Amino acid sequence: MDERGKTTVGRLEAVNVADLEMRLSRMGLDLINYREATFGRTRARRNTVRIRRSELINFCFHLEQLVVAGVPVVDALADLRDSVEDHRLREVIAGMLESIQGGATLSKAMEQFPGIFDGVFINLIRAGELSGQVGTVLRKVTENLRWQDEQAAHVKKILTYPIVVTVVILGVISFLMLYLVPQLVQFIQSMGEVLPLHTRILLAVSDLFVTYWYLLLPLPIPIVLGAIAMRKVSPSFDYALDDMKLKIWIVGPLMKKIILARFANYFALMYSSGISVLDCIRITEGLVGNKAVAEATRRAYRQIAEGASISQGFEYAGLFPPLVLRMLRVGENTGALDTSLLNISYFYERDVRDSIERIQAMIGPVMTVLLGGLLLWVLVSVLGPIYDLIANIKV
Repeated sequence: MDERGKTTVGRLEAVNVADLEMRLSRMGLDLINYREATFGRTRARRNTVRIRRSELINFCFHLEQLVVAGVPVVDALADLRDSVEDHRLREVIAGMLESIQGGATLSKAMEQFPGIFDGVFINLIRAGELSGQVGTVLRKVTENLRWQDEQAAHVKKILTYPIVVTVVILGVISFLMLYLVPQLVQFIQSMGEVLPLHTRILLAVSDLFVTYWYLLLPLPIPIVLGAIAMRKVSPSFDYALDDMKLKIWIVGPLMKKIILARFANYFALMYSSGISVLDCIRITEGLVGNKAVAEATRRAYRQIAEGASISQGFEYAGLFPPLVLRMLRVGENTGALDTSLLNISYFYERDVRDSIERIQAMIGPVMTVLLGGLLLWVLVSVLGPIYDLIANIKV
């Protein structure tokens, strides 16, 4: 009701009743009655909010600097809201600020935006709030985000080179089969000679490309869409696909090392912030991004919950090799588990970096051999019958 006694009915987001009354008072209204409405659309919208990792790193860095300097969180968020340039991040900060002013904690306010702040982020902030070390935790979060940025760059390097090579080879094959070979088909067939097997195969492949190009060209699209649909409806297919990714030649082992490096880094970050071992494993399980690794983590969690040591749990799960298990065992015995986990992360990160450099050095020669073999096949299949015909001509 406003000051003139006129009642108004509407919908407004609020953390709790106190927050609702405060927001209405700012609008010049008094709360008479309310009921909780369904907020599926609001939650879905917040789930889809995305900002660049660089913007998130800057946000955490500046928030950490302000908090360490003694600025209250509400004032720090207000300053950041007024200074950031990204309108989406500004809306997120404004939503967090309203929630905190309504009585929520910083971690609770961040939970409203799961598309931006993941489980590790929120649990670290909650641990910092409980220990009174929010500034220290924000510094660790910033370092972790920068580390994630480096890992994302590694993943791009792994995926970019095979994709580029595949596209180039497919482009060359398409050009040869759709344009070059059909130009020579009639001439080769008009010679009346018995064609060798490799020439007949080349002609069959070229005819397949020319006749069914409209089916071959869009073929990857339904395959990808079908795989996405199957992943949503079939957990077993989803698991099998993720497990297969880890076994792909060259790329699979590298992806597994990156996932395990991410797992160890998250684990170390949360454990050093005061979060229990089981909670660390449970939270990290949902962040590895691979169902096969998540299932192995779940097996380790059950073993540790039943009384096994951390190294025994991961040994049972088959997640880490013996060298890494030994590092975990040393960390348990010395009481420096977080240091051991960071060493594991560094071990995998360095291994991935060295492997990527080796792959980059191999890409050129492998690509040359593949394209050279393809061109040799075409030349031998086309020029071979012509040479045989010329050799049989009697002078």
